Amino acid sequence: MTNRKLGKTGLEVSPLVFGGNIFGWTVDQATSFKLLDAFLAAGFNSVDTADVYSKWVPGHTGGESEAILGEWMKRSGNRNKIIVATKVGMDMGDGKKGLSKSHILRSAEDSLRRLQTDYIDLYQSHVDDPDTPFEETLGAYAQLIQQGKVRAIGASNHKAERLAAALGASRKSGLPAYQTLQPNYSLIERTEYESNLEPVCVKEGLGVINYFPLAGGFLTGKYRSESDAAGKARARNVTKYLNEHGLQILAALDQVAKKHNATPARISLAWLLARPSITAPIVSATNLEQLKDLISSVNLTLDRDSIEFLNLASA
Repeated sequence: MTNRKLGKTGLEVSPLVFGGNIFGWTVDQATSFKLLDAFLAAGFNSVDTADVYSKWVPGHTGGESEAILGEWMKRSGNRNKIIVATKVGMDMGDGKKGLSKSHILRSAEDSLRRLQTDYIDLYQSHVDDPDTPFEETLGAYAQLIQQGKVRAIGASNHKAERLAAALGASRKSGLPAYQTLQPNYSLIERTEYESNLEPVCVKEGLGVINYFPLAGGFLTGKYRSESDAAGKARARNVTKYLNEHGLQILAALDQVAKKHNATPARISLAWLLARPSITAPIVSATNLEQLKDLISSVNLTLDRDSIEFLNLASA
């Protein structure tokens, strides 16, 4: 397995990034540690989290995921082997949200404390903040980079025109620029990325670590009816795809999976990994068997016919 250059950050990441939104939500600390141990042992090196994970769980305040990741790095003593990506900007409650300088600087300190580290490899603007000038946001990041607390910055959930405008503001002001993008992109969510965001990323040489590469679990093929999703943590994410288009994609995945003696999840990830603009999809697994299946996707190369077949079915 070969690591991939993450845009112009100077960082090299494994072809899959572990999605830490599940830590403290669908998996407890002990299981999180086992999954992280296995991920690292298999040669992977990147974990993505955020300050807001997992505030949506009753009784949680946010920061639970970072705290578990920080405890794991401390116990295993492997901070120097991990590319840590986290995010700032989502609503943490009590008015703590957005990309103002004061909020970013305060949030960075909170994240560093929870992660039990003195630097963040990739610090990302979790959502766009139209109420704060780009120069203020980028100025905060400049300060953190200068202090050695952040190595590189990226954007998540930005529209193409706002991403381009932020990059333009960096050039004009001489402030640090976003070097990565974290968009929602998968076989079933193609339009926004391919039509609008991808051209900006390719032109500017941004690394792309896309989230929901399996559409919240839908592209694993586990959810083919409302009853399959009933009572599941991700039910809200997958039921919206239970329509003619979604089932057509699952049928195509089944066909390609049979041809390659693989699972629909592996095929979905292999399709993404074959796209030149994608650096590394962000994947999550709640048990070791799931994880093993996902990480085996990096050794699966789809032939041109299979890629075209999936392209047509998911168009």
